[in-house]
Amino acid sequence: MAEYGFGNPEIIEEEVDILIIGGGMAACGAAFEIGKWVKASGGNLKIKLVDKAAMSRSGAVAQGLSAINTYIGENDPADYVRYVRNDLMGIIREDLVYDVGRHVDDSVHNFEDWGLPIWKAKGDEDKPLRQGGKPVRSGKWQIMINGESYKWIVAEAAKNALGMENIEERVFIVRLINDKNDPTRVAAAAGFSVRDHKLYLYKFKCCLLVCGGAVNVFRPRSIGEGMGRAWYPVWNAGSTYSMAAEAGAEMTMMENRFVPARFKDGYGPVGAWFLLFKAQVMNGFGEDYNKLRGDVIKDEKRFGKYGQGVPGTCLRNHIMLEEMIAGRGPIMMDTPAAMAKLAEKMTPKEVKHLEAEAWEDFLDMTISQCGIWAGENIEPEKTPSEIMPTEPYLLGSHSGCAGIWVSGPTDLPGVPKEWSWGYRSMTTVKGLFTSGDGVGASGHKFSSGSFAEGRIAAKAMVKFALDNKDWKPTLERSTMDLVEEIYRPVRTFLEHKDYTTAIDVNPHYITPKMLQYRLQKLMDEYVAGVGTFYRTNGKLLEMAEKKLEMLKEDSLKMRAKDLHELLRAWENYHRIIAAEAHMKHIQFREETRYPGFYYRMDYNFIDDENWKCFVNSTYDRHTGKWAIKKVPYVQVIK
Repeated sequence: MAEYGFGNPEIIEEEVDILIIGGGMAACGAAFEIGKWVKASGGNLKIKLVDKAAMSRSGAVAQGLSAINTYIGENDPADYVRYVRNDLMGIIREDLVYDVGRHVDDSVHNFEDWGLPIWKAKGDEDKPLRQGGKPVRSGKWQIMINGESYKWIVAEAAKNALGMENIEERVFIVRLINDKNDPTRVAAAAGFSVRDHKLYLYKFKCCLLVCGGAVNVFRPRSIGEGMGRAWYPVWNAGSTYSMAAEAGAEMTMMENRFVPARFKDGYGPVGAWFLLFKAQVMNGFGEDYNKLRGDVIKDEKRFGKYGQGVPGTCLRNHIMLEEMIAGRGPIMMDTPAAMAKLAEKMTPKEVKHLEAEAWEDFLDMTISQCGIWAGENIEPEKTPSEIMPTEPYLLGSHSGCAGIWVSGPTDLPGVPKEWSWGYRSMTTVKGLFTSGDGVGASGHKFSSGSFAEGRIAAKAMVKFALDNKDWKPTLERSTMDLVEEIYRPVRTFLEHKDYTTAIDVNPHYITPKMLQYRLQKLMDEYVAGVGTFYRTNGKLLEMAEKKLEMLKEDSLKMRAKDLHELLRAWENYHRIIAAEAHMKHIQFREETRYPGFYYRMDYNFIDDENWKCFVNSTYDRHTGKWAIKKVPYVQVIK
């Protein structure tokens, strides 16, 4: 035992009023906002933020960004709703999207106030957005930034507002605990330090669960030494979805996934190239396939009305995939033509600046893409680059809408009363709030919207905590029971490590890495991953159901020879629950709502008559069973 540095963990118990779980943009938004509402209410609440990583570089914005994708500015929030609705194939919670749209700009103005460099139009270079300065837009909703230090800047403001004495970094929360006297209420959270042998138990009146989306659920395109490369950050392990589901929260639209088209192998985003540099894509024969065969999505029997106007992201993917399946790949982005066209009216100095921006787009956010360009002798002004759809990701803040069913605003006309149950951003479990990737049916928030949504939730949580100031949590599980469960992979390793001479080969346990390979292979082959060109059917999903059930059983045999493996073991467990939710929802929705993201080949069409609705589910962790239902879609913005 001493050889591996393991002993019984030190147990640290703490009671707070509000716990923020996570350290990304939504968590930072809540941390920044929450103090002012505590002060305004005259209350005296204890707030704690717990982050698995370090706030300065945690979450989806960790490496930086080259654009803020949601800034309303001169636009109408109602148009923002229409844009999101169109891109997500007609089904969103319009009240939630509108609420983000009407609040998001103030957060962007704050980012600039704190030092984030935002590109300005000529003549407005020194004029802040808050004073009417015009940003350089790469699209109707996107503005360009120099954002390598974007998260660092935002995290600093959050730390200053909350105080470092109220922030615990390097602690991975893995379990929510319901109240013993009221099982529909969440009362505590438990986790462990990823640096020291300590187990933490936090009791609270309410919490904000904001641990991001889910990555590495599916087998990635990058293998071997490149497996750490993905488009969304690899530390997003579906913890938001799994912990909420196991606490009894109603989930929504978990069938949705995002499959972004990105620069191949480096996963470099293409948005700035498409929107700012106006680059075109072509097939392997140099043809503009969108012009030649883009009408494929106008088949109303298959795609309804969704292919008639501006096609959503998934439909643009579909055209690309059709081209690849027909043998007309690879798909190339014509970066030389785009840069040459832009350079036609530029001085040599301006051309050099343009070339620098082409590289900086990735240096700001996806450095691996610069490595690919350099390693393959690619100069973007001379050589086109290959585009490829990635493996699927589960998320609710970018171009996806998987997540949790939450209570919305109460002041918008035409919103069903049942969409709001007292506290904005609260799930169907009392005291459990979420924002960012956690909020389902409400995509296209991106970084700024997630931060704004965290601020919105902060206000509601303060009200909830004050309304429940005399309530005391009573846990349905004992501390020692939680210790035994959380440290199970450690106990398994210590008990069986001497059975074999090679510690990685043992009939009594499985390493977290090997279990992750099994999950990814299963999801790739049966639940519409890259290996099947995102195709599945009812029979394949039945197989996935059986295999996931066995994988859940086998997950109890994961080992942890150190704290890093304990971290990986729990991330994998969370991924399995998120993966199961995703599979169950695709199985339930008998249509292909997102062609280009996935295909139910036995129902390979959009069926608005029967399926223009939300699909919601609840999970019973005691039985392991899912209850899934349809919830009517209501259009709020005409």
